[in-house]
Amino acid sequence: MDLVALEETLAAHGEPAYREAQVWAWAAGGAGSYEEMTNVPSSLRAALAREVPLSTLLLEHEAHARDGTVKALFRTGDGHPVEAVLIRYRDGRRSICVSSQSGCPLTCTFCATGAMRFGRNLTASEILDQALHFRRLEPVDNCVFMGMGEPMLNLDHVLGAARRLPDLGITHRRTTISTVGWLPGLRRFAREVGEPIRLALSLHAADPALRSRLMPVNDRYPLGEVLAECRRYVELRGRRVFVEYVMLAGVNDSPEHALQLALVLDSKAFKVNLIPYNPTGRFDGSSREAIAAFKGVLDRARIPATVRLTRGRDIAAACGQLAAAPGVAAVRRPSEPRAVSARPETRRRGRDARRSHT
Repeated sequence: MDLVALEETLAAHGEPAYREAQVWAWAAGGAGSYEEMTNVPSSLRAALAREVPLSTLLLEHEAHARDGTVKALFRTGDGHPVEAVLIRYRDGRRSICVSSQSGCPLTCTFCATGAMRFGRNLTASEILDQALHFRRLEPVDNCVFMGMGEPMLNLDHVLGAARRLPDLGITHRRTTISTVGWLPGLRRFAREVGEPIRLALSLHAADPALRSRLMPVNDRYPLGEVLAECRRYVELRGRRVFVEYVMLAGVNDSPEHALQLALVLDSKAFKVNLIPYNPTGRFDGSSREAIAAFKGVLDRARIPATVRLTRGRDIAAACGQLAAAPGVAAVRRPSEPRAVSARPETRRRGRDARRSHT
């Protein structure tokens, strides 16, 4: 629902200010049409149905995984693709993963979204409409801004959406905004945002050279500066930062890499979430044994660490797989080399091959 258009339309019809709150309460509660809004006059419901579509997004495709995960592919009014995911857990939790941009300009090498053409920032209403789509299916209680895009590049609209989520049943303490380390937005988030919204950092390598190869943003905003700002967030909020670390076989998953990670993190400020790599066609995922050995190093260093439960992989809805595809897991193209090591010659071949596909 375009909340700006709703406000303007109600004003144009001479409606009292409280009508906006009435309509929004119905939408946030999962109403699927204006006809359900029984405390709104029928003539106004008809006018709103004509003039303010219930969603700013058009649902193009919906995929359902064996584990209950649902992935929705939307189009914005001007044709940009957007994906969002509903994750169902056995303990009853219902978490949604929403996008803040169509595509992403930061081109992390392990992420399918980074290979897309970047479209634009999404508005707060377009972000909210991803959540509202799933709220119409069932109650939801957690939200992560970990879909397409870098939230800190679109912070005003991300916060505009996040501040409305409690109306859907998602408290600020159950809302997490992720960043690859875009420092200007991170500084604003750490210092200006008063709500207890959680912060997650996509780190993926503690060695500066390796991190820059995996995540070009590290050349612009080095990890040391980013971690310092994360510590400032902890000082101001008294809450740990979640560290996301995707496990890439032969690239960043050795015990030495784990030790490097332990040395740059403070156990009181950070909690590590190890993410089994989900296929996007460029790397191989670490084995269970390698992940366990990596976690063992962190455990011995007393760095809190967990291994993420993978959901929705069979419909390309898992972490790093969102790429505006209709729901089939990514498959490596025969001509695309397999990036299985961090050796310079392998990386050069991989970069040259990726350029040939653009």
